[in-house]
Parts: sequence; C-alpha cells; structure tokens
Amino acid sequence: MTVDNYLENLLPDQQLLLNTVRKAIKATCPDAKEIISYGMPGYKYLGYPLVYFAAYKNHCSLFGTGKKILADLKDELSQYKIVGSTLHFTTEKPLTSTLVKKLIKARMKENEEKKSISNKGGSK
Repeated sequence: MTVDNYLENLLPDQQLLLNTVRKAIKATCPDAKEIISYGMPGYKYLGYPLVYFAAYKNHCSLFGTGKKILADLKDELSQYKIVGSTLHFTTEKPLTSTLVKKLIKARMKENEEKKSISNKGGSK
C-alpha cells in the first residue's frame, strides 16, 4: 500500500484534510521519506520517525508530534483535542498548513539533534 492508496480509500472530506497535512509535511521537509507503517501514512527524516497521520470515523489524527512540542504550541493548539502526543482534528476544526509546518519544523529539529548525538557517539 502507498500513501496515495491510503488516501484514495477515504471519504472526500477526510482526503481533503489529510492531503492538506501531507502537502504541508512535504513542503516543510522535502527530504522526508514517505512510508506506510502501522497501517497509516508516515514520514521519516534522517532515519527517525517524523509524524504519522490517519483518518477515523469522527476525526483525523496526527501522531508522533511529541508531548513537549504540543506543550510548546499549546495556545495555538487549544481548539484541538490532544490525547498523549496525538492531535485530533476535524473538518470543523482542520489543521492549517501553517500549524502543520510549525509542528514539522519542531520535529525536524528533534530528529536533527538525535542524529547529531548519534553521530558524536559513533565517532568515539
């Protein structure tokens, strides 16, 4: 299965929501590798998971943003339901491209820091 296949099998409003998220991810992190994992679209950057997204009956979710990032952006995310490190959104309260880009930039920074630490550890 590909991300295109996943999206094709959704309801039109879910497709619209998740295509907006997908485009924002790809625009912000063009080097991210698009994958299907856990039965949902995901992205890896520098070998580490970046984010995943999925559609459900009553909402869509963005997974893997991390509790710290969600806490840092809590004011901007106040209209959304947050469960652990997962962000829920709907057609009534869609994620904007701007907000997705902020989340992705923060996750990219985390992955870059992990990669830097990993590289330093490997050079000993």
